[in-house]
Amino acid sequence: MIYTKPVSLSLSYSTNKVRSEDYINQLHLPVVFVLEDIRSGNNVGSFFRTGDAFCISGVELCGITCHPPHRDILKTALGASDHVPWRVHESASEAISALRTEGFKIAVVEQDSKSVSLQEWKPDRDEKWALIFGNEVRGVNPSTCDLADIILEIPQLGVKNSMNVSVCAGIVLWRASQYIRPSFS
Repeated sequence: MIYTKPVSLSLSYSTNKVRSEDYINQLHLPVVFVLEDIRSGNNVGSFFRTGDAFCISGVELCGITCHPPHRDILKTALGASDHVPWRVHESASEAISALRTEGFKIAVVEQDSKSVSLQEWKPDRDEKWALIFGNEVRGVNPSTCDLADIILEIPQLGVKNSMNVSVCAGIVLWRASQYIRPSFS
């Protein structure tokens, strides 16, 4: 069944905080971040922290992307890298191969001639999605874009037509959370 409007999540926004050791047992949004050659540890830490806020299933670290316990990650993740699951891969294509066998669909976030506006993306509530983000300067490798089920682009109005990669992650993850149903990993 395909939903044509956002699904309301029944997440509780109380003052009861989830303890780090209980994260793994929580309902998770069946979404993973795939980081391809992200050069800034501060950005990587921001991905972990944003992923924690939405209780995502994990983070895949590819290529030159640094991994915990890198000091810049620890600075911005504020502890999220201690409990959000993560794996290291030689390349994004290796990560994609593993994720496809786990039932994930692949979405690249990139400005591309084949991209679809984020506003048009309406994932099915029971789907699992891997969201791929690329290098801060070069973006996602074209060969990685070729492996995607969809390429998403965030509409922008400014002069630079660019934004920080971890900010993009928050925007796309918010969109995903409006449609995809949390489940136990």
